[in-house]
Amino acid sequence: MTFNGTSRPRPRWYHAETELDDFAIVSYRVPSDAVVRLLPAGFAPVEFTFADGGTAALVSAVAFRDRDFHFRFCPPLAINCGQINYRAYVTAGGRAGVWFFGTSLDHPLVAVPERLWGMPWHRTPIEIAADWDATPATWRLSAGDARCEAAELAAPPSWIDGFTGESHWMSMLTHPTVGWYRHRDGHTGTYSVWHPPMRPRHFAAVSARFGVFERLGLTTPESVPHSILAQRRLHFDIHTPPRRFGARPRA
Repeated sequence: MTFNGTSRPRPRWYHAETELDDFAIVSYRVPSDAVVRLLPAGFAPVEFTFADGGTAALVSAVAFRDRDFHFRFCPPLAINCGQINYRAYVTAGGRAGVWFFGTSLDHPLVAVPERLWGMPWHRTPIEIAADWDATPATWRLSAGDARCEAAELAAPPSWIDGFTGESHWMSMLTHPTVGWYRHRDGHTGTYSVWHPPMRPRHFAAVSARFGVFERLGLTTPESVPHSILAQRRLHFDIHTPPRRFGARPRA
C-alpha cells in the first residue's frame, strides 16, 4: 500500500519553511523503559514488536542541511547549515508524534528557538555530505561526538523489522507531524510540521555513534542502527511559533 502523506495545512504568514538537503533518519532500537524515564507524565513510547519476539522503542537522529530557511513574512535567508534532531516515537493524549530530546544547529539562528522559545537547541559544528549518484550512494555526518557513515543498500528491503508493512513504517518514521519538547522553564512545548510524503532510499551504516543517545543511556558505542532512510531533498513547513502543550492552536 502506498503511503500518501497528510493534507497540507494552509500556510500562515507567521509560519516558516525550508528546503532540506541530504536528509537522513538514523534509527536505533532501544529499551522502552529507558525512554520512559526520559518522558514527562502523560507520554509513553510507541512499542514495536520485532522478528526475534522482543518489544522495544525506537529513537532517531534526523540529520540534514537547511537551505533557504525563512519565516513566510520575510524573504528567504542565505542559510545553508547542518541540523540534527534527536527524537523518540511517542504518544500523548491519544496522538502519536515525536519527543525531541534536543537539536543541534550549525548557525547563529539557533538563538531564536533556544532563547526566545526555550527549546533544547544548541549550536554545534556540523558537516553533512552525500553522493547520491555513486554506486552505492553514500551519506556522511560529522558533528562533534555524532558521526555516521552509510552506504545505500543494493535493493530496498522487502520489510523493516518491527513494522507491519510499508505504510506503517512510512507513517511512523518519515511522517510524524507533531512534536513535543521540555521547555527550559519545565513545561512541555509543542509544534507541528508538514512535508510531502518522502520517497526514501535505504542505507546501512558502515559506522555510527551519537553521543546524545549514549549520554541519555539509550545506546552504547557498540549499538548498530536499526535502519537508515535517506532522501536527497525535501520541503518542510514549520508551524511556528511553538506553544504550550494543551493550549489551543493559534487561528
